[in-house]
Amino acid sequence: MSVDTTAPTGTVSYVYAVARPVDAAVLAGVRGVDGGQPHLVACQDLVAVVDTVPAAGFDESALRARLENLDWLAAVARAHHGVVDTVARHTAALPLRLATVYHDDDRVRRMLADQREAFSTALDRLTGRTEWGVKVYTDPTAPGSPPSSGGNTGGGTSADSGAGGGTGGAGKAYLRRRLAQRRSREDSWQRATELSRRIDQVLGDLAEDRRHHRPQDAALSGAPGENVFNAAYLVPADRSAEFAARARELACGLTGVRVELTGPWVPYSFVPQAFTPNGSGTEVA
Repeated sequence: MSVDTTAPTGTVSYVYAVARPVDAAVLAGVRGVDGGQPHLVACQDLVAVVDTVPAAGFDESALRARLENLDWLAAVARAHHGVVDTVARHTAALPLRLATVYHDDDRVRRMLADQREAFSTALDRLTGRTEWGVKVYTDPTAPGSPPSSGGNTGGGTSADSGAGGGTGGAGKAYLRRRLAQRRSREDSWQRATELSRRIDQVLGDLAEDRRHHRPQDAALSGAPGENVFNAAYLVPADRSAEFAARARELACGLTGVRVELTGPWVPYSFVPQAFTPNGSGTEVA
């Protein structure tokens, strides 16, 4: 989140992206983070995609409070990415981080002028390129995987109890199940790790750049299995079909491992981290 802390009451300018010039008509019917229609602010050979939003909802103190509301944050993120994606379908676009806010459009124009060289360099690098994401998971649903729990947990007998009865046989069966589960998890993790190395080697050769992200927490992603590998690749648009086909080929016919391919996306992962408001803008999070 980036906020110009001198913003007064009234309205402020929310910036979605910096892009090469594009017809403003591409934004017709597009709705931004507060329901309004974004517009373009031009400076030489750059444009900023901007929304006029109420300061009461988007100044520093308001954003700090609203970012605690996950439903609001998710809705704003969807709208933000929707605007960026719309523009990126027509021209090279450099997404700015969520909730980048300036005092007004004049401040936005000044920001474009101050960082024109850096923006131009980044846009040149991303022009004609897309981002693809690849994740590798262990697959707990693979055929032959032992059950995660279960068996007879009551006082009944098992085939391992022997003539003496009691709980010794049931206890041994439980330990065997737990050992089998652990070995299955270890085997799946090993296969996923080896596949990840292979994928990164092969797909990396088809990409111009890559970013290795932290694996996602299973509780947050909602996906089955453990995320072992999480990477983004910057791929020339004319090689996207080859990249996707190769990724699917590498993921085919696997047991105990699952591969997730997403894209093509606007190359968010390859936006330089340095692009934050300067001058009167203040980085607050």
